[in-house]
Amino acid sequence: MGKNITYFLEAISKPGFRTFSSPCALNEALFEAYVLEKQRCTKYKGEGKDQKMLLRWFLNLLGILIVLNGKAQYNTEFINYSAMGRGIALNVDYEAGSNAIKNDMMNKLIWGGYISTEMKDASDKKLRTKNNFGINLNYGTTAFIKGNSKFDFVVGFKNQEVLNASFNSDFYRLMFYGNKRFLGDTADISHISVNALRFQEIKFGAIIHHVDSVAKIGCSVSFLKGEQLFYFKTGSNASLYTSADASSIQMTSNFNLAVSDTSNRNLFGFNGIGANADIFFETPYKSKVGKKSVLIVNANNIGFIHWQNKSVQYSSDSVITFKGYQIENILDLKDSTLNKINQDTILQNLVNGRKEKFNINIPTNLVLINKIYFGKMNLVLNTGFRYIFNANYKPYFFAETEYQYKKFKFIGHFGYGGYARLNYGASINYSGKHLFFKLGSNSLQGYITPKTAYGQGLFFSIAKRFK
Repeated sequence: MGKNITYFLEAISKPGFRTFSSPCALNEALFEAYVLEKQRCTKYKGEGKDQKMLLRWFLNLLGILIVLNGKAQYNTEFINYSAMGRGIALNVDYEAGSNAIKNDMMNKLIWGGYISTEMKDASDKKLRTKNNFGINLNYGTTAFIKGNSKFDFVVGFKNQEVLNASFNSDFYRLMFYGNKRFLGDTADISHISVNALRFQEIKFGAIIHHVDSVAKIGCSVSFLKGEQLFYFKTGSNASLYTSADASSIQMTSNFNLAVSDTSNRNLFGFNGIGANADIFFETPYKSKVGKKSVLIVNANNIGFIHWQNKSVQYSSDSVITFKGYQIENILDLKDSTLNKINQDTILQNLVNGRKEKFNINIPTNLVLINKIYFGKMNLVLNTGFRYIFNANYKPYFFAETEYQYKKFKFIGHFGYGGYARLNYGASINYSGKHLFFKLGSNSLQGYITPKTAYGQGLFFSIAKRFK
């Protein structure tokens, strides 16, 4: 939290940033600092035991959105096997989307940059009663190694970063416009949730590719190393009231917060341990349409992470009133006022903070695909369904067309649901004797029309094929 105060002090010292001499002016200035520091800074100051908790939560929430940087784009190696076969592959899958935040603003949240009033207003007009935001980023390497004539082994390493958030319109406006809109009114910040985690996995498994001579069954288990976790959820009573003259605020806090060890955040940080499993099934079947039909079912990330005892949980269900400081001299903010504030003491007094072990289920990915082959088997129609459990993800329905031309395959994608609304995309595959290559996106609209579209994504694979 000390760094956040530093960011604020740096912001108010910049030319053009106005000074302030009252609690309500300080309240407004904090929101200006937040914008000037690219969404990194804080908003409120408090006094005694009944003071500022709200900002710490909001800052952590937004920090997760900014720091985190997702097949096709389905986060599954087994589906790739049907096209790639035996080989060693490098895979990258990325997707991000929201049903309210437009793509140009989403890029600023993820990658950093200035968020203009125009961007905020454009998304504000599209807010729903309940809005979502999600990011998945996965990258790693996988190898399918020859076993015998009926099965192959699979080994791999992957890094996964996942964020799922749900928020209402009042929370969005409080975050990006401040509480000026809520003078004499109460902002509803209930049922807000954020679940963000980063973990690495080592995978071992096998795929039987000649079940009854035609079907395939795959299964793998992974050892997981938990690196980072941030979990935040408000209850039904959470709210923030701002007096009509902006001289005081009152917050009804009703939340739960869980954070992994903050002193050990890097790729080698070992803050949790867990396991997951992947299950894959593919079989042809007879149908009246087309020359051939194939059904694919794949579920992956079925598992959990056990976070170790340096992890911290907080909870609070109380009313906090803040009337601010009267500041006559801006220099006094550094020399005396801040000395009265001990954030760690405030946090412990206001919430039930404790270090303990706990388990978190990771988002589980389910994909169903039905493939129908036409003509000389070079034209394929895919219809499918995807859902991510333990996430703010809506059921996703999609259709794809595939056209095979010599060693190249061209794919068009159209879908609805998920994190965003409407998605369309395209990809290209190359399958040579020694090389497999795939590049595409299921959410091209985010790159083509970023000011009006929702969602973006990219997937890439390159593999050296084995005999």
